Parts: sequence; C-alpha cells; structure tokens
Amino acid sequence: MKNTSIRILLVLLMLPLCSCEKLWMGNEIENSATETFEYLWRQVDERYSLFDVKNVDWQAVHDNLAPRVYDGMSSDSLFAVLSEMLNTLDDGHVNLWSDNDVFGSEAIFLQRYGNGNFDLNTVSINYLTPHHHTTGGFAYNAIADGQVLYIRYSSFTNSASTSSLEYILKKYADVKGVVFDIRQNGGGVIQNEWNIMALLPCRGQMLYSTQLKAGPAHNDFGEPVAVFAPENKDHTVYTKPFVVLTDRGCYSAASSFALCVKTYDNVIVMGDTTAGGLAIPAGGALPNGWYYRFGVSRTLATDGVNYENGVPPDQVVTLLPEALATGHDNIIDSACTLILNQ
Repeated sequence: MKNTSIRILLVLLMLPLCSCEKLWMGNEIENSATETFEYLWRQVDERYSLFDVKNVDWQAVHDNLAPRVYDGMSSDSLFAVLSEMLNTLDDGHVNLWSDNDVFGSEAIFLQRYGNGNFDLNTVSINYLTPHHHTTGGFAYNAIADGQVLYIRYSSFTNSASTSSLEYILKKYADVKGVVFDIRQNGGGVIQNEWNIMALLPCRGQMLYSTQLKAGPAHNDFGEPVAVFAPENKDHTVYTKPFVVLTDRGCYSAASSFALCVKTYDNVIVMGDTTAGGLAIPAGGALPNGWYYRFGVSRTLATDGVNYENGVPPDQVVTLLPEALATGHDNIIDSACTLILNQ
C-alpha cells in the first residue's frame, strides 16, 4: 500500500497542473512581459525545491535580468530572458514551452552528450550483434562466451513489463549474471522502475524518502515519506549478480533507478555518476499562455544525502579510447569480469 500510494502521488505530480494554475493565479494578471517575468520568477521562488543543492542566489538572478524586461518587447526576446533565468538552475526538469520554442537546461544537454561513457556503435556491433533479441523495450544477447547476459535498456519510456524481463532471465537461466546497461537513458515512466525491481530480491528495505515543497520559503518542506522496495509474490526473483551500467546521460527515472537498486544485495552499479534529476516536476501556465515546469520535491537517499546532481556508482569505470579502438567496451568487459569472478 505504501508503494502504491507513492506511485500514484508521483504520477499525479508529473502531470502539468494547468487546471490548478487558475486557482493559484487568483485575480486575472495582465498579459504583459513584465508581469509574465515576475510571475514566473515568483513561482520558482516559492515552489522550486532545489535551491540548496543548485546553490543559486535566486534574488540575484532576478535583479540581474529584470532590467532587460519591458512591456512591448517581442515574444522571442521575452522567451530568451525567461530561458536565461531558468538556465541558471542547471536542472533538466526545468522547462519552458512557448508557441514556437522549448527551453531545456544547457548544462544537462552538454553533460549528456559531452560526458557520455557510451559508444552505441561498439555496443550494437560487438555486444548485441546483428543476432540479438528484442522483447518489449529490452535488447539482449549472451556475451563472454555465453556466460553473461547483456541487456540494453535505452529509455524508461520503452516498455518494461515484469513478465517480459522474467521471460528473458528464464531464457538465459544458465548464465552467471546480468549486465543491465542504462547508459544514456534519459528517463521516462516511473512505473517501469518498479516493474524491473519486482524481479530483484526484496528484504523490505527502504529505497529513499521524498519530501514535497510545503510553503513559500526555500526550506519549507513537508514530512518525509519513506519508499520501500516492491514485494514480489508472482514472479521468480533473480538472485545472481546484476550489474547496472550508468553514465552522465542517465537522468530522471534512470537516475532514480540507479539510486534504488544500490540497496539490493546482488546489484552493483558501475560506470560514471548519473546526471541526477530525482525531484518530482510539476508546472502550470504563465499569464501569456506559455507553460513551465520545475521540481517541487526533494529525494533523500538512505544515507540522508540528496543526490539530485547525480547518483555515484559503486565502482567507477571510464570508457577508454584504446578499448574502443579495438572494438571493446571496457565497462561492459569489467562488469563481465566482476560477474565471472564471483
């Protein structure tokens, strides 16, 4: 029941709160550039949940940008200023949508594509190979002379039913372990995390706790709600070594998944720190009709730390150019070595 309640809460908060926005706005706000700027700044000031981990002086951001905003400025110019304001948060869950454009964090974009720990061609040709199989959102093949199962899950928006993964694990029941690769996975559907974890051995452990923003001050939060590992009564639990590969391209649900699986005894997270994105995003409409969203919660790991800026791996392994030059992914190879030595 605890897990069901928290999942419903997460789904609801992921949806844009456009209808509720009319209630928050109160009296009709003049549709002007200055009012739109002030309204968005104030919404972030009162409801955004991550000023502490982002280390941003939000008042200074306002004072720096407000002189550039004036009634009658073009929509493109206003969008540029609002985007610059939001960009200071370095947060991939902060977005702005106009009729003609979309804002997303520059830092997260560069982090994903500039600090990747993954080469798609090497993985596709030399590990999955043309003879790989696909079930739901999972692409997979046996590697290391058939002793290890390699599963590539590229996005949490792709199907990831518990039954599909169970089918794959039973098909390769004789392997010594699994390499589960979520590098460059930008996130997606939270439920898919739970579908995968349903096959890992639950011992009633807490995964993390969540606190929702509860007031206008930057440190106003509600009581923490603990989230526990999903119990499994209908599927065969996988107890062999399960190595999850991560990099700076793992965001949102992928980052949350990495945080959760670190609590399982048979799981090792390997590779690079994720890109973060653990907060629950919510949003609404601006006076001029544009839409926005940003994080309204904070997630605390079992050690009490907020890993919003990235979940560290248990074992750091960096993709080496010299390995790629010979057609190898040394991170996958390291995961195989770990499995075969256990």
